[in-house]
Amino acid sequence: MRKTELYGKADVIFKTFWRQNDRFASLFNTVIFGGKEVVKPEALEEMDTDISNTLTFGKYKETLARTRDVVKKAVYGIGFVVMGIENQQEIHYAMPLRVMIYDSLGYLKEFQEIVKHHRKTGDLSSTGEFLTGMCQEDRLHPIISIVIYYNESPWDGPVCLKDMVIKMPREIEQAFSDYKMNLLQVSASEQYQFQNEDVQTAFETARYLYQGAFDKVQKQLGNRKIPSDVGAMIGVMTNSRLLIEEAMESKGGIDMCTALEQLEKKGAQRAKKEMAIRLSDRGMELMEIAGILDEKEETVKEWLKKRQTD
Repeated sequence: MRKTELYGKADVIFKTFWRQNDRFASLFNTVIFGGKEVVKPEALEEMDTDISNTLTFGKYKETLARTRDVVKKAVYGIGFVVMGIENQQEIHYAMPLRVMIYDSLGYLKEFQEIVKHHRKTGDLSSTGEFLTGMCQEDRLHPIISIVIYYNESPWDGPVCLKDMVIKMPREIEQAFSDYKMNLLQVSASEQYQFQNEDVQTAFETARYLYQGAFDKVQKQLGNRKIPSDVGAMIGVMTNSRLLIEEAMESKGGIDMCTALEQLEKKGAQRAKKEMAIRLSDRGMELMEIAGILDEKEETVKEWLKKRQTD
């Protein structure tokens, strides 16, 4: 199994990064609560990411299989708040609707748990409670979701349900129930100052790499090492398989500046290897390919020999 497969796809790296409570709390405190420490790391607990459910309307039934990327609950006062993160590498033109469905399924799941509890205890009293399956004083817990969009291209999709709806007359618009999506664009995240160093490093470095500002990465990080999973997260954000591999191969952290230099060399070498394979597929002789690529025949021969495993 290759190293990229060993650690998993981008979504696995993403989930692993945000599984740490310090990072998760820093994200929500900065983006949602304006830097105020509302969410405390020690108050966070993992939640089941599976929100699949069956919707029933009379004789109509439809099963929706849905899994959220990362979900935690934070104890707040006498209750708790459910918080979810969705990672998005490409623009999704129905993302507000998708998030609304995720949140709605979360509310539905909790509602069904309340109904199940009351059926077991048999403590419903009024007609309305029997009809609903919950007591008048029962309350659901709020759900807050953040969509993290990691791509150097600006988000040009909708950010709320209203953006997905046809242009409405003023009277209709005033009565329309909108649904806002909390969108965080990595490429436009310079307005945020994350208290968690790993989160700040990941977002800041990714932005610089989008811009091709390697000098800023050097100034930002110098020769210090960053945790391997932070390096892998930067690789995910910048869609760099080479950086992900470099981060996963590193032990005791990764020196980003050295890694970027090595990636530049590896990138050039890989480009030559891919060109050699294409030329060979066209029937070109080994000696001619080596001459075009300015490489030794033995090197090109080795590339072609290993083509099935690269």
